[in-house]
Amino acid sequence: MTLDAIDKKLLVLLQTDSKKTTKELSLKLDLSVTAVYERIKKLEREGIIKNYVALVDKSKIEKGFVVFCHLKLIQHTKEFLTKFESEVIKLNEVLECHHVSGDYDYILKVLVKDMEAYREFLVTKLTSLQHIGSTQSMFMISEVKNSTVISF
Repeated sequence: MTLDAIDKKLLVLLQTDSKKTTKELSLKLDLSVTAVYERIKKLEREGIIKNYVALVDKSKIEKGFVVFCHLKLIQHTKEFLTKFESEVIKLNEVLECHHVSGDYDYILKVLVKDMEAYREFLVTKLTSLQHIGSTQSMFMISEVKNSTVISF
């Protein structure tokens, strides 16, 4: 599917506030409510819009301690990679897991209450996963930018 200028503008509007009604969106896009509705449905069918979510203020739910954990596996076999990935997906504290190039194999974004909770996570959950060779943790000092909006 090729996105036209209106599709791109619609996607930015929805990413900024997905609770806007089709009427509100139609006024911003200078389209009919039906046309906006049809475009949204098409973007959903095509898998361009994958989901709608609520973004939560992590500090208000006592999950404000963000850790970026770099991880090396002991070997790079398909079996080890697959096993690690299937296990790390199950860890609720891990918000993101990226297979990367460079000195480490994976970067995890971990969200917990505080240093003590991270230590507990590291000792009881993360290091109990098979095939981990080493880890290096970096702690967020402050969040300079955090956006979920993909621009065009």
